[in-house]
Amino acid sequence: MMSEILSVKEKIGYGMGDAASHIIFDNVMLYMMFFYTDIFGIPAGFVGTMFLLARALDAISDPCMGLLADRTRSRWGKFRPWILFGAIPFGIVCVLAYTTPDLSLHGKMIYAAITYTLLTLLYTVVNIPYCALGGVITNDPTQRISLQSWRFVLATAGGMLSTVLMMPLVKLIGGEDKAFGFQGGIAVLSVVAFLMLAFCFFTTKERIQVPPSTTSMREDLRDIWHNDQWRVVGVLTILNILAVCVRGGAMMYYCTWIIGSPEIFVSFLTTYCVGNLIGSALAKPLTDWKCKVSIFWWTNALLAVASVAMFFVPMHATFMMFSFIFVIGVLHQLVTPIQWVMMSDTVDYGEWTNGKRLTGISFAGTLFVLKLGLALGGALIGWMLAGGGYDAAAKTQNSTTISIIIGLFTLAPAICYVLSAIIAKRYYTLKTPFLTKIMGELAQGARRNQHEFETLPVSKELQN
Repeated sequence: MMSEILSVKEKIGYGMGDAASHIIFDNVMLYMMFFYTDIFGIPAGFVGTMFLLARALDAISDPCMGLLADRTRSRWGKFRPWILFGAIPFGIVCVLAYTTPDLSLHGKMIYAAITYTLLTLLYTVVNIPYCALGGVITNDPTQRISLQSWRFVLATAGGMLSTVLMMPLVKLIGGEDKAFGFQGGIAVLSVVAFLMLAFCFFTTKERIQVPPSTTSMREDLRDIWHNDQWRVVGVLTILNILAVCVRGGAMMYYCTWIIGSPEIFVSFLTTYCVGNLIGSALAKPLTDWKCKVSIFWWTNALLAVASVAMFFVPMHATFMMFSFIFVIGVLHQLVTPIQWVMMSDTVDYGEWTNGKRLTGISFAGTLFVLKLGLALGGALIGWMLAGGGYDAAAKTQNSTTISIIIGLFTLAPAICYVLSAIIAKRYYTLKTPFLTKIMGELAQGARRNQHEFETLPVSKELQN
């Protein structure tokens, strides 16, 4: 087993890549629905449907990108070139997506659909190779946890930088012209994201050398589908991103109509992000103390309890709302690094069972289901608000809309967390002792053949 200790510089460099992604991803998740409905003037129902279709198309592109990355050969490796050379077009399209040309309503809809779809596709070009990169920097389980912990501390910081600075940038650049302010704000943040991606490229190294693929793309897709632990992580990924997307997309509406102060949004979001930073930092010490799978399902159970409890907080009880969102921020970001390590573990498990290390397509497949979760989450917000009669120009919202906003922010994520806890506890088997056995055998060039794996039971002692 390769056990090289990664330098702090490389961990920071790897984390900068996700910080860059979150500068854009978190911004889009938190502001784009609001931008389209309240700034660009597009109906919420159309935006929800557009999110669903664009993200579904993007999800289909994920396996293609993973297969392409797996077959890339360059002096920089398989995955790093995509991070650097995809960054510039990605940044340009970000600015175009937040641009508001003077068009008819139908023209605006077409423009939004084209630019948003391009944005999601270019995010795929950069982000799938980035995610796969973590699986080839090291195969040491302890170093992987450390790498992912650094990644999500910096990713959270990047997301916080973007989402907290966005509205001040909008005001500084655009003044009363919010449309120009949004365009200028995302332009500044896109430059920062590009510099971070370049730093990631120059400070990381692909150490795990994967033999050139000799099988067809169809066979690779079949192999990852037959990986039962990959399927489990795929379901967990959908549930996790649904919780994030629905809560994040509803946050601006929650601050505006439930707390009663849109100006408090930045403080509310900052509180959540500070909780995220603490949660990311806690992942490594807690998983050193106890098996990461146990930490994962217990934390999801606590998240469900906290989310349901927040549903009963009275309107305008600001202090209680801030307290709950801080706790939820800590707990949610505690499980996120663990889940990404679980994704890497399924690649090792797949290699152990069939001798093929499918890093790119495995992460692409996981991001495929992540995009499905994003599509469903974004569509759910738009459809629910439209169904409840949401009116962006109204002074007050009707009681149905108010209930929908509260439910989206609290109960919808709670359902996702409950299901995640149950599925992880019941179906995810790559616990620490079993994974240690797998890594030891891979280091010796040994593996079970598929027939043996399917016919011989895995020791319960290794799974627990």
